[in-house]
Amino acid sequence: MRRYYTFLMIALTGILISCAKEDSDLEQKKATLQEYQSEAAALKAKIDALASEISEMDPNFARSERKAVLVTTIQPTKGTFTHFVEITGSVLSKKNVNISAEVVGRVQKVTAVEGMRMRKGQELISIDAESIERNIDELKSQLELATTIFEKQQRLWNQQIGTEVQFLEAKNRMENLQKSLSSLTLQKDKTSVRAPFDGTVETVMVRLGELVQPGSSMINFVGESDLYVEGDVSEKYVGVLQQGDSVEVVFPSINKELETKVTAIGAVINPNNRTFKVEVFLPRLELVKPNMISVLRINDYQNQNAVIVPSYLILQDNQGDYVFVVEDEVAKKRYITRGMTQGDETEILEGLQGGETLIDKGFREVGNNARVKIAS
Repeated sequence: MRRYYTFLMIALTGILISCAKEDSDLEQKKATLQEYQSEAAALKAKIDALASEISEMDPNFARSERKAVLVTTIQPTKGTFTHFVEITGSVLSKKNVNISAEVVGRVQKVTAVEGMRMRKGQELISIDAESIERNIDELKSQLELATTIFEKQQRLWNQQIGTEVQFLEAKNRMENLQKSLSSLTLQKDKTSVRAPFDGTVETVMVRLGELVQPGSSMINFVGESDLYVEGDVSEKYVGVLQQGDSVEVVFPSINKELETKVTAIGAVINPNNRTFKVEVFLPRLELVKPNMISVLRINDYQNQNAVIVPSYLILQDNQGDYVFVVEDEVAKKRYITRGMTQGDETEILEGLQGGETLIDKGFREVGNNARVKIAS
């Protein structure tokens, strides 16, 4: 048993000595690492100081020492730049009318139904004409008698019997009755309300049996032809837009577009929104309906020899607008004068000739005189 305990103590002592030796080696390694790091920091400081001195003496060395930024490039586009004024318009009809009653009476029949397409002359509404018909029958009887009296008076007058006054009175009475009968016949015709032109019944505003008066609106009727688009244009375009200018009309709801012309320009500025009216001719197009929303793209400017760049490449500082161009693998600020912008493209008036190499991807990561590497 003693031998066992002796052997155990010897083993424990060996382990402790070994651990103490390992701890000593670890501390020595840490100290060595710290010494090397201090030497490296001092060496880096010497290298940076020396490189700075050399850069001041040799700018080419400074550029070569900078880390190159990976970029892609594009060239400006040379060609036609077109600018459009975009406004919201509404489809209207010159034949959008409210049909009103012209005689007094009760609605006897309503043929028109909202949404119904009607041809010119088709009956829309019938108004009771009983009282007018009675008056016509009475006038016809009176006219028959007056005509007979006039004919007899005329025969006597031709035989130089009777006075001229009697003859003229008979003639006058007959003619007045004829005019009254003609007027009543016209009123009777007006009891049948008919479509004034080909179109669609938009709204029916009366019911069967309802009493109507002259001037009472009964039907809103919209013609199928003479459609146009009307929009409000800002007053800053006064003098820019002219009658006959080209217009692109887009109907977002039916995914249709067409090209047409400005037919009329308003002469008055609306004081509420500082706009004026512009009217655009609209040829007949399937599915286009009055009051439909449209977008008018009116061409107000065109340059056939423009230098064009993507708008997102244009940056700005306290000196103005600029883009980055590549010269000898170095990024250079190129200050520009921008023109008009259409969509995501901008016209460049000064600063670019069209043959430059512009930095595209990576243009926000570079600075003036930064080295760049163009990705293949």
